[in-house]
This record gives sequence, C-alpha cells and structure tokens, in this order.
Amino acid sequence: MAFTFALAGKGGTGKTTTAALVVRALYEQGAGTVLAVDADPNACLHESLGVTVERSVGEITEEMLNSTEATPGGMSKNAWLEYNVQRFVVEEREFDLLSMGRPEGAGCYCYANNLIRGCLNDLSRAYDYIVMDNEAGLEHLSRRTTRDVDALLIVSDPSVRGIRTAERLNALADELEIEIGERYLVIDRSSDDLDPALMNAIKEAGLKLLGTVPEDPGVISCDLTGQGLFDLDNDSPALEAVRTMVATVIQAAAAPASE
Repeated sequence: MAFTFALAGKGGTGKTTTAALVVRALYEQGAGTVLAVDADPNACLHESLGVTVERSVGEITEEMLNSTEATPGGMSKNAWLEYNVQRFVVEEREFDLLSMGRPEGAGCYCYANNLIRGCLNDLSRAYDYIVMDNEAGLEHLSRRTTRDVDALLIVSDPSVRGIRTAERLNALADELEIEIGERYLVIDRSSDDLDPALMNAIKEAGLKLLGTVPEDPGVISCDLTGQGLFDLDNDSPALEAVRTMVATVIQAAAAPASE
C-alpha cells in the first residue's frame, strides 16, 4: 500500500511549492515510485514540477458524461474512464503526475465521483508514494478518493492569522470520510527562529510543528524563469529543509508504536 502525503493550506502559503519539493525529496530517497496528484482546481503543481498536462480527470469526466455516443468497443464507463485516466498520466523518470482539474459543473456528479474514486485507488496501487496537493478546504480530497492519508501537511505562512487558518483546516480534516494518520504543521518562508507569539499560537492550536521552509532565492528564480523545482540547485536551503521533514515523517511512520 502506498504511503500518502496530502498537503493543504490557504492560497499564497507556498503549499504547491512544498508539494513539489516533497515529490523531489521522495525521488531522491530512491525508496520507490512516486505519483503526484494535483487535486487543487487551481492546478499549478505541474508548473512547479516543470511538466505539461494535456488533459485533466475533470475534462475526461466531462467528456464521458456529456457524450451521447456509446463507449468504444462496448467498454463500460468505468473501463473507459480508467483507460483515459491512465492514458493522460504524465510519466517522467522521477515521478508520474495526474491532474484532477476543475470543479464539477451543474448537476449531480455522485456517480462520476464514485467512478473516479475506484479508478484512482486502482491506479495508486502501482506506486510506493503518493503526494496530493489539495485545495485549501480539502473537499476535493474527500470527494475524489477513499484512500487513507498517512501524513497531512498543513502549510502556513509565518503569521498568527495563518496559524489560525491552519487550526481550522485541522478541524475540517476531522469531517472527512477518510482516515488520516499523523498531522503536521509546516511554516513556509520562515527561519528556524520563530517569533514567540507565533510559537504560542501554534501551541494553542494544538498543531505539531514539523519544520520550517526558509525563503529561498533559488525557488524564486525557478518561478520567475518558469523552471520546475527539479532544476533547483541540490544545495537549496528550501529543498534541504523539505528533505529533512520528509525523512522525519517516514521514520516516524516506520517506528513501532509505543505501548
């Protein structure tokens, strides 16, 4: 069973950048195959990873639901959807990427979502790690997968207001119809020496601080030049911070439960 990272956080916190760095850190560990899933309707994980997406799951599903033609060769809709999702997975040497795409339009999508759940769960069995970049409210995660999450990383900026938003996201995670293992807070664009007021807010929120990702000129340069974060220098401070956090999460998950 794949080890699943899910990332959440309000817009502008660096959530997608962190997700891309998690993908790179997992690849560098050499521990297995990685599937990146862009589950944010404002899809931009592919840009952070430096690849192009031809079609999203949302576009494929819309075509299936709106088509008046029979599926080719008498295929069931489930088989047709699975075939097309696998067809448009972006395959790279370091990782594969699947883009979920835009939110649903008018009408009931319960049937389509059930098909997508089964399709994604079948697809994900072929990987050792899954990294899901989610919309802030996590609704996409709840609708589109029944797969449990081993580690939820809630990304915040270094502000008390940001920590309060992270606290609300943590509470929202309790309402999801999936099991979530460990939950961690990641502070982006910050130094290790957090302001005492910020540390107090984290303590009051009951969040487990995993670490901080420093402001990194290399990350900014990649963004400005349109490069993916696999082009980031190997000694990047942000990358090194995420490497440490990923290793911490995996080691904690592998450790035997205390009696």
